[in-house]
Amino acid sequence: MGRFEDRNAIVFGGTSGINLEIATRLAAEGARIFLVSRSQEKVDSAVSRIRSSGYSAAGHAADVRDYEAVDAAVKAAAEEGAIDIVVSGAAGNFLAPAADISSNAFRTVIDIDLVGTFNTARASFAAMRKPGASFIAISAPQAEKPMTSQAHACAAKAGINMLVKCLALEWGEQGIRVNAISPGPIDDTEGMRRLAGSDAAAQAIADALPLKRYGTKQDVADAACFLASQEGAYITGTILNVDGGTSLGTGRLV
Repeated sequence: MGRFEDRNAIVFGGTSGINLEIATRLAAEGARIFLVSRSQEKVDSAVSRIRSSGYSAAGHAADVRDYEAVDAAVKAAAEEGAIDIVVSGAAGNFLAPAADISSNAFRTVIDIDLVGTFNTARASFAAMRKPGASFIAISAPQAEKPMTSQAHACAAKAGINMLVKCLALEWGEQGIRVNAISPGPIDDTEGMRRLAGSDAAAQAIADALPLKRYGTKQDVADAACFLASQEGAYITGTILNVDGGTSLGTGRLV
């Protein structure tokens, strides 16, 4: 029996990268997985991948920026019963100096990351098990650490962190726990391929970390399973850094 036997989980943005790894781990531990992403083709592919390992999975195409589409996806997932775990991981990012980024491009990242997180939480609320449900947002170190060419991502992720804390306050009395995971540089992800840009840049990022290495998608999935499980039953309103010490900086005086 896995930790999540007979539990229902929705993973938004769950067709690739960190979110697919989280979905696969939850499924391996017994959860019925419902994947949501913009592309039905990608949803179908990820569902087939999880099912090929003998796990339970289904899915629905929806853009997290579209509340009605998200609500329809949640209702489809809830046909199996109350939702125990929601992972909100859809995100968009790119490198762009603030003076060069267009208003539309800035708004796009805010809409996907911040508004999308609100939409998934708001649409899921009625369907979540009370008490006992766990909502997990995927944030990033940019929420607390200002970075050049990342004003859009920093603003969006900072908003996610505060949204998580507000939801934890409001939903705690109904037994819903709300947390976030803030992954640092994670190997073999599209985000790091875009942000690092080259092997030399990727190595420089790793060298600057206190742990001197990239994390793995499994590291983030471990954290998600912990927060969603009974082991994390008294944790809410927390931003869990899974970042190799990224948020600490170097700590050096010279």
